[in-house]
Amino acid sequence: MKIAIYSRKSKFTGKGESIENQILMCKEYANRHFENIKDIYVYEDEGFSGGNINRPKFQELMNDAREKKFDVLICYRLDRVSRDVADFSSTIEELNNYNIAFVSIKEQFDTSTPMGRAMMYIASVFSQLERETISERIKDNMLQLATTGRWLGGVPPLGFESEKVPYLDKDYKEKSLTKLKPISKEMDLVEFFYDKYLELGSIHQVRKFLIQNNYKTKNDAYFSTRVISDILRNPAYSKANEEISDYLEDRGISIAGKDRLNGQRGILIYNKINGKGMKNDKSEWIGAVAKHIGTINPDKWLEVQKQLDVNNMEITRTGTSTVALLGGILKCAHCGSAMNIMYGRKREDGTSPHYYVCNLKTASGMDKCNNPNVNGIDIDYTIIEKILELSQSKEIFLKKMKEINKDDENDNNRNIINKLENRKKELLNEIDILVNELPKNSIASNYILPQIENKDKELQKIKEEIIELEKSNEKTKKESDNVNFVVNNIVNFAKLANELDNEQKKCFIQTIVDKIYWNGEDELLGIQFFTNKDIKLSKYRSTSSRSSNQNHSIRLSQDIIKSFQIFITES
Repeated sequence: MKIAIYSRKSKFTGKGESIENQILMCKEYANRHFENIKDIYVYEDEGFSGGNINRPKFQELMNDAREKKFDVLICYRLDRVSRDVADFSSTIEELNNYNIAFVSIKEQFDTSTPMGRAMMYIASVFSQLERETISERIKDNMLQLATTGRWLGGVPPLGFESEKVPYLDKDYKEKSLTKLKPISKEMDLVEFFYDKYLELGSIHQVRKFLIQNNYKTKNDAYFSTRVISDILRNPAYSKANEEISDYLEDRGISIAGKDRLNGQRGILIYNKINGKGMKNDKSEWIGAVAKHIGTINPDKWLEVQKQLDVNNMEITRTGTSTVALLGGILKCAHCGSAMNIMYGRKREDGTSPHYYVCNLKTASGMDKCNNPNVNGIDIDYTIIEKILELSQSKEIFLKKMKEINKDDENDNNRNIINKLENRKKELLNEIDILVNELPKNSIASNYILPQIENKDKELQKIKEEIIELEKSNEKTKKESDNVNFVVNNIVNFAKLANELDNEQKKCFIQTIVDKIYWNGEDELLGIQFFTNKDIKLSKYRSTSSRSSNQNHSIRLSQDIIKSFQIFITES
């Protein structure tokens, strides 16, 4: 019998259930309840929260479990493993798959019994409820602190660093708070962004200027439009006054500490992101007059906001969603950037031709990327035509997918599993017979015990082989299900294509295609369906008329047809 002991504590303290005490109690429990203990392995994580399972020694423990290094895992208390129900449940399920028992000595749970498993899951639910309650309480406290204008942690915005400042509370006790402190050189760059935006009139033009002049972030990357927008929208840079406060409140953001407004301090925005990483509605945002001094004068900050608002109103996005089919899917084969959708002059019928242009090229000109643009109608309908062609070959796809997804190998694995299961039953029966012979003849036990031990070793090896084969079959089944899903969507798309509008076609394509890469220099087009691991590029040639009144489909050479068949069948 091999025992593993896991102990965890969130803080490095000597109080309460210390790591040493947990281990000692687990060892005492093991010695009382288990016989023939060969080894005891101890895994200790101190200073790690139970909110998730990203802990070094816990990960080492699970790796050893997968290698069947031990038979039983003992913890002092249930939440030492995890306070999260999903993490806890998946951990116990994985241990069960390896035939490893789990014992929590505090709650007296033992997964070898059905009742023990049921009670353990119930207890884990209460552990998570406790954790969520604590989390909500911390969030409320954080928001209360936010109203004071202090910095609550995280990566400071460009132009700032955080610093601790001592102060005396109402009882004259010395405490400290964290505030933002401007970094002169970086703040000059921020002010430059504001001035350049007012000069050029759009974020796109600002980004283009920054890339052309090699301005980069601390991580040596080009500034994205989102980062530039965040900087221009952030009231932390402003010398906030009542006009700025009114502007933010008109947009649903409540402002705390308005009595501290003096035309010098910035405003910090809290609670923009929820616990799941999603942006909250602006009505949930909280603004507070900050402790730090702003840089951008209020008139300039408000002028930038006014221009940003006007630009947002002027941007028309109907073309992006209702005409171009490959937005968000088409990538540049040269630099990996997204291909932006650009529109030409309106025709007499009111429509506008669209093109796909590399995002980096759009921002910087030819300096950073020289991938040629591609006609939107051509490439959109190339993809549609090829999907329609693929739909006519469903039986061929399924046949090749069977080869690729190794259905035959799965069948072979199943046959091996059946044989192993039969052998397992034989071994269990043989072991039972030998065990029954032990009390009858004490001398024979010297010969019987080694036989039992050998058969048990073979039994354990068979169990491990069955687990690995089952895993392989499950993985292959998931891959096969994924491929069948894509193929069925291809067939469904072909049946409905004539009835779908462009928006519906776009949605359908996004369930089939993961990425498409365009190399304009060599006229290479690469497509990756959701069944593929590798992206391949193949040459195509257009023989269609580019007249606006024609059906803009592309006739493809036999090479591209063959390569597209490979795309759907290789995984």
